[in-house]
Order: sequence, then structure tokens, then C-alpha cells
Amino acid sequence: MPAYTEYPTPAPILSPGETVVLFDGVCKLCNGLVRFLIRHDPAARIRLATVQSPEGQRLLAWAGLPLDRFNTMAVIRDNRCWIRSNAFFEVAGELPGAWRAFGVLRVLPRGLRDWAYDRIALNRYRLFGRYDNCPLPTAEHQRRFLKSTV
Repeated sequence: MPAYTEYPTPAPILSPGETVVLFDGVCKLCNGLVRFLIRHDPAARIRLATVQSPEGQRLLAWAGLPLDRFNTMAVIRDNRCWIRSNAFFEVAGELPGAWRAFGVLRVLPRGLRDWAYDRIALNRYRLFGRYDNCPLPTAEHQRRFLKSTV
């Protein structure tokens, strides 16, 4: 079974080869991951979108993922979508240097990886908290977030 789902058409909004991470914008853990990605991706190769944004909703609909409840990070590039632990490993592989070493954990069975991922995802608000609204990116980070042109 492949680590991703492949679709017949490329994702809308994205340029060819562009990678986007979809995340829960009110989740404090998810926002911490986004700050980590911004800090450790100085070449700005990874784009970002909250699942609550119009861009995130459009990409979720394209991938056939739920629009109103979302318990996983998703990584989308071209006509492929990774979710759960596979999304984590895919985005780690996009980072420079030592962060790629996390890929060695892919040797663990996916069922075990996804079980651990799901335990954190399903309890993320209780463990890490949540915002009342999606925090707005700083002016400096605004360019990292997807904005559709339609």
C-alpha cells in the first residue's frame, strides 16, 4: 500500500511541485509545528494553509477529506496527498539537514505509527490547548501561507 493517495488531477491552487501542509489553525500543537517549519525551512519550500481557510477547504474537498472535522495534518503536492504519520515523514523529508533523519522511523509498521499519531491528534486540544480563532500569521510569514487567486 503506498504512503500517499494519488488523484487523477493535480491539486487546485498549487503550482507544479509546490508542497503545502494543511493544519488545524486553532490547535496550539499544530501552530507550534508551523512555527517549527517556518524556522527550519529557510528556503520557504513548504507552503501552509489552515483547514479552516478557503484555500484549505478547497484542498480538503479535492482530496475527499472531511471539511468540518479534521484530526490529521495533510501534505499535498501535485496530485498526491499524505496524511497522518506519512504526512509527518513527508514534510520532515522536505526539511534540510538532520531533520530528514526522522525518516528512519518509517521502518516501524504504519499501523503502529498511525496509532501513536492518532492518540496525539485526538487529544491535542486537551494536551496542548486551542485558540478561539486561527492566529493570523505575522507580516514576515504571510508569504508562506496559500492565497488563492480565484
